Amino acid sequence: MTTLPAEAAPQKTIATLVKFVLFLGLGIFIIWLSLRGLTPDEQEQIRHSFRIANYNWVVAVIILGVLSHVLRALRWRLLLQPMNYHPSLKNTFFAVMVGYFANMAFPRLGEVTRCGILTRYENIPFNKSFGTVITERAIDMILFVALFFLMVFTQAGVIGNYMEHYIYPKMAGKFDNPLFSQVILLTAIGLFILSGTAVFLLRKKIMASKMAQKILHLLYGFWEGLKSLSQIRHPWLFVFYSLAIWTLYFFMIYLCFFCFPDTLDLSPGAGLSSLVLGSVGIMITPGGIGLYPAIIQETVSLYGIVRTTGLALGWISWSAQTGMILFTGGLSLILLSFNKHGHGKAKHHKK
Repeated sequence: MTTLPAEAAPQKTIATLVKFVLFLGLGIFIIWLSLRGLTPDEQEQIRHSFRIANYNWVVAVIILGVLSHVLRALRWRLLLQPMNYHPSLKNTFFAVMVGYFANMAFPRLGEVTRCGILTRYENIPFNKSFGTVITERAIDMILFVALFFLMVFTQAGVIGNYMEHYIYPKMAGKFDNPLFSQVILLTAIGLFILSGTAVFLLRKKIMASKMAQKILHLLYGFWEGLKSLSQIRHPWLFVFYSLAIWTLYFFMIYLCFFCFPDTLDLSPGAGLSSLVLGSVGIMITPGGIGLYPAIIQETVSLYGIVRTTGLALGWISWSAQTGMILFTGGLSLILLSFNKHGHGKAKHHKK
């Protein structure tokens, strides 16, 4: 494992803290935006919604959340098997949960963290496990895009009307501006020419640098991870796990509708819209803090749910998912510390 120079460590720490503060600040700012216009009467309505909520459904959501991550661990093991790595389900699940736990603080840190755990406890090379994680993310993105189009087709009357009146006019206004289009085009061309020239002139130095060697090593592991997708021994099981994970994600938001009398009759289509649009909030801010509840509120408002109930729904859904990750991820981190085969001494089972 490479170590950072003494003078580089503080710089990396500072950069990490700056990123954390920026993302946390964005989440807090969005929380403030979503709550600033509430009247005292609306604030009381939200408190009332929390008081009358049926929290039995929240327990069910938490259970489904844990199950979805168990399936994710099982799916990850399928990707590692073609490279003859067979980590235990226990350590794989712990790695997945600690990864999500890390992502709550620093976006994209979780992918690195969970691969590092398998390197330490299962002797799986980091670059190879990281390649499978990238493959996983690509599969999830494909499924997300498929769900997005399913939402557009099935909820065209609701979502389409909203986008037509609020989104498309704003986008068209920007791109119809000739000056805006020219500036974007010229900037893109200029950056492409400058970067291409710099890479060509410095290609020998770049390829000889330690950073380039590390990148090539990482790309090799990524390629190994991609190849594992075509060599999966149980492809239909992989498909089942992938579909089941997103099905559980759907029910994690849909069951929250049953917490409130006003959202009890919302259709599965509303659940699909909440899943897709809410996922965008989770992608943008750490764990979706602030943004996820606001997006859920905006989404269910398209189906006739008042703002106060929508906010309460969003916060309960977010709290259930976040609480599950914080508790299970933290517990997984503690349990890993008691692992007798730590510090990379565990043997992976090679065939």
